Amino acid sequence: QVQLVESGGGLVQPGGSLRLSCAASGNIFRINFVGWYRQVPGKERELVARITSGGNTNYADSVKGRFTISRDNAKNTMYLQMNSLKPEDTAVYYCNGNHWEGIGFRNYWGQGTQVTVSS
Repeated sequence: QVQLVESGGGLVQPGGSLRLSCAASGNIFRINFVGWYRQVPGKERELVARITSGGNTNYADSVKGRFTISRDNAKNTMYLQMNSLKPEDTAVYYCNGNHWEGIGFRNYWGQGTQVTVSS
């Protein structure tokens, strides 16, 4: 069984920074991280940042220039560096990835980490 575990969320003032981590654990064979999503109550989960297996990245317009997605393949970990945070970035952030399980890839979600931007 594979788990994705997010960490690094919390309360931060507007203009501040946070770094989220998503660590894959369990019987890891090959994990392809997809990206970071976020969700606020009453709204659909939205894509924040995505990273391909080749390392290409793309971002939601609302976070371009402020957020950076990266990964460390040796540690089976993906990151989201969030700078210049705004109150509208407040949400539960989820990581997503695909794990090779012999006959195909299976998609996994983390449990989510709360990010609150408030003075």
